[in-house]
Parts: sequence; structure tokens; C-alpha cells
Amino acid sequence: MSLSTHVLDTERGRPAEGVRVELYRGDERLADAATDADGRIADLAPALEPGVYRIVFHPPSPFFRRVELEVELGDGHTHVPLLVSSYACASYRGS
Repeated sequence: MSLSTHVLDTERGRPAEGVRVELYRGDERLADAATDADGRIADLAPALEPGVYRIVFHPPSPFFRRVELEVELGDGHTHVPLLVSSYACASYRGS
């Protein structure tokens, strides 16, 4: 299975470029990447086993130093977007 993400700066109404994103399984860091000019990481981790993972975003926010999501991934591709502003954030399972 594979994992992608997209970070959108909802305060400015544009993609969040250069946001550092890490992926962990337990304490093991599996990936460390930054979003592109469109706010995307197309292939954060291309060959994952089903299980529980932790995605750590480091957004451009004066309040959120990091946003951690613990997700259970199954077979196939999973897309996890993050919408962030200075004082609010939201995520969902994308397609």
C-alpha cells in the first residue's frame, strides 16, 4: 500500500509549500519529506504494510508546532490531507 498527503493553508487560500511531514510506525521513522509547490507529497511511503501509523506535520502556524495523526492504514492507496490555519486544523481520509 502507499500513502500520500496534501497540506492546504486555509488562511491564505493556497497550498502550503515546504511543510515537513514525517511518518512513523511505533518509534521507527519511516519517512521524512516536505510538501512541493502544490502542497503535496505524492508518495510519502510507497511500500507499507497494513497497520497503525503516525503522521507528523510541522505546519506554518504560530500556534500548532506540530500536528500528529494516528491512522490505521489498510490495503491499497491512502490519501490524508491536512487543512491548517493559524489557530485551526482539520484532516480527513481523502481519495
